[in-house]
Amino acid sequence: MTDDDYEDPMPKQKSKRALRKRVRLTGSGRLRRYHAYKRHILTKKHPKRKRRLRKPTLVSKGDEHRLKRLLMA
Repeated sequence: MTDDDYEDPMPKQKSKRALRKRVRLTGSGRLRRYHAYKRHILTKKHPKRKRRLRKPTLVSKGDEHRLKRLLMA
């Protein structure tokens, strides 16, 4: 029998492309994301709050394992 006679029992898992656009992998293997709530209704938000929202942050430990599975599938 040749390799063509065997079929994969399951199709390959695809990574979530939407997540790829939203997070980046850091050098140490953590996930970096940007803050929410910076798109509109900015007049009532304090400048200090808007400044903090500009900077990226790390994904929480609780979500990191779940998101990595979606990303690396």
